[in-house]
Amino acid sequence: MSEIKWDEKFRDFLKRYYWDEILLLANEYPELRSIVVDFPDLEQFDADLAYELLEHPDDVIPYAEQALREIDIPIEKDLDEAHVQFINVPNRVAIRELRSKHLLKFISIEGMIRKATEVRPKITNAAFMCMRCENTSFEPQGGPKFVEPTDCENESCGKKGPFKLLIDQSTFLDAQKLQVQEAPESLKGGSQPQSLDVDAEDDLAGLVKPGDRLVINGVLRSHQRTLREGKSTFYDLVLHANSIEYVDQEFDELDISPEEEERIVEMGNNPEIYKMIRGSIAPSIYGYEDIKEALSLQLFSAVPKMLPDGSRVRGDIHILLVGDPGIAKSQLLRYMVKISPRGVFASGKSASSSGLTAAAVKDDLGDGRWTLEAGALVMADMGLAAVDEMDKMSKEDKSALHEAMEQQTISVAKAGILATLKSRCALLGAANPKYGRFDKYEGLAEQINMPPALISRFDLIFILLDVPDRVKDSNIAHHILRSQYAGELNEQRQRVPHSTITKEEVDSHMTVIMPIIENNLLRKYVAYARRRIFPIMEDDARDHIINYYLDLRKQGEGKDSPVPVTARQLEALVRLAEASARIRLSNVVTIDDAKRTTRISMACMRQVGVDPDTGAFDVDVIASGTSKSQRDKIHHIKDIIKRVGDRHAGGKAPLEEIYTEAETEEISRERAEELISKMKKQGDLLAPDSKHIKFV
Repeated sequence: MSEIKWDEKFRDFLKRYYWDEILLLANEYPELRSIVVDFPDLEQFDADLAYELLEHPDDVIPYAEQALREIDIPIEKDLDEAHVQFINVPNRVAIRELRSKHLLKFISIEGMIRKATEVRPKITNAAFMCMRCENTSFEPQGGPKFVEPTDCENESCGKKGPFKLLIDQSTFLDAQKLQVQEAPESLKGGSQPQSLDVDAEDDLAGLVKPGDRLVINGVLRSHQRTLREGKSTFYDLVLHANSIEYVDQEFDELDISPEEEERIVEMGNNPEIYKMIRGSIAPSIYGYEDIKEALSLQLFSAVPKMLPDGSRVRGDIHILLVGDPGIAKSQLLRYMVKISPRGVFASGKSASSSGLTAAAVKDDLGDGRWTLEAGALVMADMGLAAVDEMDKMSKEDKSALHEAMEQQTISVAKAGILATLKSRCALLGAANPKYGRFDKYEGLAEQINMPPALISRFDLIFILLDVPDRVKDSNIAHHILRSQYAGELNEQRQRVPHSTITKEEVDSHMTVIMPIIENNLLRKYVAYARRRIFPIMEDDARDHIINYYLDLRKQGEGKDSPVPVTARQLEALVRLAEASARIRLSNVVTIDDAKRTTRISMACMRQVGVDPDTGAFDVDVIASGTSKSQRDKIHHIKDIIKRVGDRHAGGKAPLEEIYTEAETEEISRERAEELISKMKKQGDLLAPDSKHIKFV
């Protein structure tokens, strides 16, 4: 096809398909600098031209832009710098599959922005003045290196310089370097995400920030690496962006076919749907019905709400699992990441605060400036972040989670960068008790190495106890051995050449550990519900939740009674009820949803929010780590220490005397020892020697 034809064809194509857009561009130019062409339109107009664009973009795109500039428009305007951007390009290549055959082709990659440098001017045409004869010459700057003229263009001068760069006569473009990384949900297990550098210029610069998910279309080029010894034979890949498309942030990376949609709606109408979803969460783990139900609610999440005053109420449900070692907490977490439409797993011990939130790193893309790198919670935006061993995290890392959990943003103030990133994700945490096993006669906050402010941000907290029980243990043992047996049969059938085991035998034993809804369909079901269902609460459901809350609050009305629940738990109830309606694909929250919510909440409160001494509900057990009865006892002990201290010189109170007096006032010696050691830890008491204490 001759080049002249390309020029004409593009002019014809743009006039026929994009006349309105051209007029808009002419009106808005130079604020608006590009016209966006849908690739299928070009293909429909001329398939050969579309093919040429994919194969030889460096030849074709300049003609498209020239055609745009030459079109006669009714407005007197010069569109010198106008561009043509192409979107919906079929040539989609995964970052890890880029090969030398893709060089200089027009391709499209999808991923997540890992780093973005600042937008800086880049010189495209440099004006130089000869310092001897003052002649001005222009040197186009196309490559990665700055080119200076070798000799003066003026024939009468002809000297080799010196030359001075004239900034005011040179041409500059806005430019930015990006690094795109594969999205976490597209990774195969255990593989490290690969990344690609992208050059964004002119009106594409400054559009994106770390954590954004996009499709970038452009021409793949290569730059030769330079080493100390000279030039290398290896080249680095760089994508020169032609257009940027936002992947709709929600769950649109999951394509749902019409047949699957039918099946999903049919499943939503099934009265057994709660049981089916519960049976699809980690079927290889026996029991834990309550927890699996709560996890299914977390998967679907409630509706995030923007209020008229500009504040945002989160819809994501945060769950914490605390328990003895060896009861499959980590396995539950890993399974949830697998079935969530967007899941990220991090382990508290190995994750730093910047690894969870965002890191400021010296930029290896540009010129050593500081840039932001998105961490796990930003990567899990609009999905689920599972953090194992939360109790093993350092103090700074735990405090980094506060804002991410409640406001669902991450504010960064590092290395002179002030930024706010979005982390709208549900957090599923797991923690082990400090001393290995959970003691149900102790408060929760004392046993987990986590600040009470963080614990109280979880909507549901489950305690998994490993208590010997013959019937339950027998069921678990049978379940584990049957699932192991199914695995043995499967392995032998695949690995032993002349195995007599049939596929039917394997399948019949596999039913024990097969999820009721297969993972892929469950992910699509969740994505469908979160994309389409926005439930509204009925009056009787609202009344049920209010009455439940008021009944609990009523228990704390007396002068000496503890506060059983706070408004934070009330918000959690609303979130759970909305998620329950979403599971049925219903736009109405009914009384049944409200009852399911209060049942799960009550089960949690019984485990967590009960004062070990009195058996009454007390929110302070979670919120501050000290129950009301414990605070009263601390005041009591303080009085005793003061009385005893006043009887001795220097206020030094002998411990034995304190214990004797405490026992006469019905505080046991163990309890007194425990409270005194707590006060010592908090810095209220001093121990001058092993037998005395005094107030600080």
